[in-house]
Amino acid sequence: MIASDIHGSAFYCRELFAAFEREQADRLLLLGDLLYHGPRNDLPREYAPKEVIPLLNAHKQQIFCVRGNCDTEVDQMVLEFPILADYCILPVEDYSNRLIYATHGHHYNTATPPSLQPGDILLHGHTHVPAWESFGTDNLYLNPGSVSIPKENSAHGYMTLDGAEFLWKTLDRDVYHSLTL
Repeated sequence: MIASDIHGSAFYCRELFAAFEREQADRLLLLGDLLYHGPRNDLPREYAPKEVIPLLNAHKQQIFCVRGNCDTEVDQMVLEFPILADYCILPVEDYSNRLIYATHGHHYNTATPPSLQPGDILLHGHTHVPAWESFGTDNLYLNPGSVSIPKENSAHGYMTLDGAEFLWKTLDRDVYHSLTL
């Protein structure tokens, strides 16, 4: 399961973990911006970073995370899993030479991409808008949108990855897009 931009919302963090249980996911990849709402965003519903901390820590063995522009060393002091990596690289099951480059999106994005090979996938949050679009030399940009502060009339949502199939879902369980590599 892949999600981004919780921004300190205890309500939407609880909703995310309800979806995580419902999905029976093995792991949760968080694409940054966990606790702080940021100066450009309105406060999300039930903004309570101190409540989000134990919700996240309870799943520390299942969470992988990359650092968002709102995540700091102070956040790392209270979270019991690593959050300060700028990116992580994941292989795509069934595609031995295709990689997923997961990052938050404030440094590496389609305008300033990392070193990708043809066919690689750039996965990031940051914009709060779901995306699935081609760019560059046969590359794919994917974005799960935002759990707590979706933008451009998108839903509160997340993605799942099962083998080579991505699904975009609302926190209300609706699938609104699918993509099979």
